Amino acid sequence: MNDTIHDMFTNAGVQRPEDTIGYLMWRVAHRHQREIDRALADIDLTHLQFVALVQTAWMLRTQAQVTQPELATFSNIHPMQLSNVLKALAEKLLLTRPRSRADSRIKLVVPTPAGIDLLGVALPRVQAVQRSFFGPPDNADAIKAALRQIVASWGDAP
Repeated sequence: MNDTIHDMFTNAGVQRPEDTIGYLMWRVAHRHQREIDRALADIDLTHLQFVALVQTAWMLRTQAQVTQPELATFSNIHPMQLSNVLKALAEKLLLTRPRSRADSRIKLVVPTPAGIDLLGVALPRVQAVQRSFFGPPDNADAIKAALRQIVASWGDAP
């Protein structure tokens, strides 16, 4: 069995996990998430909760309201997972989820003043983690350019 496994990886051109982009991306993404979680732990916010809250606020810069389906699409978070995250944020009184007047099946996502205040504390922390994590601006700009190119190639960005 070991020979079969060895041959499988050799035939795939993989001598070590670090030889694959997917493995490296997985390590970077999960480490980044853990670092954000650590930076936000004392304000009782997880990385995913921060993402939902900050993306809601981002969308509200240019539109009057944000619906849960719109946020799910924009954030690329599975609707059920997003619903659970928003429920947790609502329990913390950081947002409300009233039903849409236009369609009672749809919930709106409305940050509370406490949610906006907490976002004001969380955002600089997340930015500091990102600066520390990805290095000097030139390095971060190169990483962003490469990632934007990958995302653009999918053709499904909102």
